[in-house]
Amino acid sequence: MRLFSKKTGLRLAAALLAASCSSLAMADEPQTGGTLRVLGTADLDHFDPTSAGLVTTNNFLRAVTRQLISYEASADEATRISPKGDLATEVPQPTNDGLTYTFTLRDGAMWNAPSGPRQITSADFERGVERMCNPALGSSALTYYVDLIAGMAKFCEGFAKVEPTVEAMKAYIENNDIEGIQSPDEKTIVINLTQRAGDFIYMLSLASAGPAPVEVLDYMPDGPEYRANFIASGPYTVGEYTPDSRLQLVRNPAWKSESDPLRKAYVDEVEVTFGIQPDAAIQQLQAGDGDMTYDIIIPPATLQMLTTAGDEKMMTISSGRTAFIFINTVSANNTGALKDLRVRQALQYAIDKAAVVQQMGGPTVAKPQNGIFGPGVLGFHEFDLYPSEGAKGDPEKAKALLAEAGFPNGITLKMPYRNQNAEPAIAQTIQASLKKAGIEIELTPVTPADYYSKFMTNPLNTKEGNWDIAPVGWSPDWAGGAARSVFQPQFTFNGTHQTYNYTDYNNDAATERAQQAINATTPEEVAKLWSEVDEMVMNDSPVVPYVSEMIVIYHGEAVQNFLPYALSAQGDWTNVWLDQ
Repeated sequence: MRLFSKKTGLRLAAALLAASCSSLAMADEPQTGGTLRVLGTADLDHFDPTSAGLVTTNNFLRAVTRQLISYEASADEATRISPKGDLATEVPQPTNDGLTYTFTLRDGAMWNAPSGPRQITSADFERGVERMCNPALGSSALTYYVDLIAGMAKFCEGFAKVEPTVEAMKAYIENNDIEGIQSPDEKTIVINLTQRAGDFIYMLSLASAGPAPVEVLDYMPDGPEYRANFIASGPYTVGEYTPDSRLQLVRNPAWKSESDPLRKAYVDEVEVTFGIQPDAAIQQLQAGDGDMTYDIIIPPATLQMLTTAGDEKMMTISSGRTAFIFINTVSANNTGALKDLRVRQALQYAIDKAAVVQQMGGPTVAKPQNGIFGPGVLGFHEFDLYPSEGAKGDPEKAKALLAEAGFPNGITLKMPYRNQNAEPAIAQTIQASLKKAGIEIELTPVTPADYYSKFMTNPLNTKEGNWDIAPVGWSPDWAGGAARSVFQPQFTFNGTHQTYNYTDYNNDAATERAQQAINATTPEEVAKLWSEVDEMVMNDSPVVPYVSEMIVIYHGEAVQNFLPYALSAQGDWTNVWLDQ
């Protein structure tokens, strides 16, 4: 995400091509053993897969949990986004006119239970899905499933009335079922849908839809006791953990390699260190004091240096990631100014997207974004409802709209930002461009670990006006046809607040068109309908998209078989080995 001349861009393309080849180059034989040292800036948002929401946390969940469906780590994009059986023996074809999916669980897929290794069963899967409805700490992905799996909406409605205590939640789960999930036997899962959904298989790759062992019902979801008694199903489990400092993963003694076609687990341990700044992390990788990163964006100057040197340990991947400014239409700040469409449109015209692209590193790894769907998502198309020359913004148009809305002298807004990577500089770039349009921005830094988990997802901060506009990023929750995973969590409201739809935004017509897209049967029809959804949302201006991003990833010299895992937008910890 860096700025380069045309010549430098060509050198980068050559370097990335070489990196892709180099990253696939392997030692003669895989080597087992050693400790993979991973460097990061922020702690995980959650241990509990039900509530985990950040892309970076998927690195951790890949190592310690398993799902019915997942993906193969690969440098080939087509392979990387193709669903594969994980706990399921295969990816099934639906029956009953597309409404019924039947899965068979693999033999030997085990929980690392306190009483000893125990086979994962169909009842564990239903329990995992049920936990998404819990009133104490639900799932940001709930909206995908609740109206799609038969009977789940009814189950969730009942759960919402349950007192959020361990005892009450456990009793509800143990005494109630989701009608659409059936377990003919311990190895067979039958899921019945309310409507056809071509993307349902992809949805099952999310950790939140994974199974849950019965023991977790004895703890508050993702609470201290849950973390201290973590039960793994992947090749690794939690060893030691110090919040905001260190996470150690050790081998899971219950895991069997023959039951897992997607994870080889070559290294003995994974040591994750939090609190490392980007420049320091890259320096440690280059010096051999670290092996991989998981949430670090390479700073522009460092990336240019790596590119100039032709460093072959660098590669880029596309993840459909976009960044935009969410607009708080709920608070009464500025006499409720942001409720006025004209004020929101003024923000669209005011932002200098080209300057943000430059700040991030230039057109090789970032480009101006005008809609809610990024490149690589079926439904993305080039359009711009608020155009400006060269994507540099139109301050005069913005001022005119503000004046028309009753703010001829401009307006002052509060904007938090994550104090991480290049985000402080991006926030300042946004501040400078909006100032030209008479919009003053008061910046508030928030620690990376708290920005989403405590600040943005706390509805009180929104209602009480602790922020007016906020830069946020979004990557599709699954790989493949993923428009639903962008639209539903952020741009729909059915009466139940969704974690990442900060303002309960909804457009009934767009939601109806999205439903048509979900039920569509051809890629052409799907793309057409989702593109219409994109424009309908942007007509309302609930967010200001500003860039779509490529992900640049880098690793240390000792790392072999560095292959990206689609859901983490990073190299797969469970498939690398170390040249020791």
